[in-house]
Amino acid sequence: MASLLTHSSISPSNTRTQSCFVKQSKTFGFNVNNNNTTTTRHVKLSKRRPSIVTLCAAVQEQAPSFQLPDLTKDATLKSLKFKLLGAVSGLNRGLVASEEDLQKADSAAKEIEEFGGPVDLSADIDKLQGRWKLIYSSAFSSRTLGGSRPGPPTGRLLPITLGQVFQRIDILSKDFDNIVELELGAPWPLQPVEVTATLAHKFEIIGSSTIKIIFEKTTVKTTGNLSQLPPLEIPQLPEQFRPTTNRGSGEFEVTYLDSDLRITRGDRGELRVFVVS
Repeated sequence: MASLLTHSSISPSNTRTQSCFVKQSKTFGFNVNNNNTTTTRHVKLSKRRPSIVTLCAAVQEQAPSFQLPDLTKDATLKSLKFKLLGAVSGLNRGLVASEEDLQKADSAAKEIEEFGGPVDLSADIDKLQGRWKLIYSSAFSSRTLGGSRPGPPTGRLLPITLGQVFQRIDILSKDFDNIVELELGAPWPLQPVEVTATLAHKFEIIGSSTIKIIFEKTTVKTTGNLSQLPPLEIPQLPEQFRPTTNRGSGEFEVTYLDSDLRITRGDRGELRVFVVS
C-alpha cells in the first residue's frame, strides 16, 4: 500500500485540490508534487462556461428598459412653434392684423394642432395651472376688446388703450381670471389713467377639451401714480336686469396644450395663443 501511494501520481492529500479544479468551468493543467516527482495532470471539466452571447442576453433581460426621446419629433414641434410665433409677432396681439395676417396665424396654429393631436384635459389638467400671457387673439382685429362680442374700442387715439392681457388659472379652486391692463384716456392736461381690470370666473371642464367659464365679478385697480387708491369692485347686475343671453359665461376649446404654449378656439371661432408667463 505504501509503495502504491509512493508511486501514485496523485496523493490522498491532493484529492481535494483535484475536486476544486473540477468545479471550474474549463480544462486546467496542474502539477502534483510527490517525493520530488512532478506529474502534470489535465482535468476536463464537466460544466461548460456560458458563452458571451448567453451572458449578454441574460443581462438584457434583467436590465430596465427605457426609450430614447424622439429628437425628430421634438425638432419638428419646435419648428412649428417658431413658425406660429413668427406669424403673430408684430401684430400687437392681433390689434393691427390684416386679413392676410389672420390667415397666416390660423394656418400656423392648425399645423401645431394637427401635430399635437386631440387634447385630453382629464390627463393634462396640471398643464393649465399658472399664469398665461396672451400674445395673439384674432378677435382683436375687430378693434374692440370684445372681439365679435360688443366691447369698448381700443387704439392710441381712442379712449382705451389695451396693455398686456393674462389668464390666471387655479385648477384646485377652479378660479379662472382674465387680467387686462388698460390705459384710460383723459382730457388735456390730465394724464391718462392706468388700471388693471380683473374679470373673475369659475371654470369647469366639459368633455375632453372644452372649458366653460362662469363670470363672477370685475375688480378694477389703478396702477402707476394712482396705485395707492383701493381697488374698486364692480358687482354683477341683478338677475332681472341681466341679458337673457351670454350672462357672463362662455365656452372655448383647448386645441393644443403643453408646458409653455396653449392654443384655444372660442365659441365664436376666435383663435387665441398664450405662452406661460
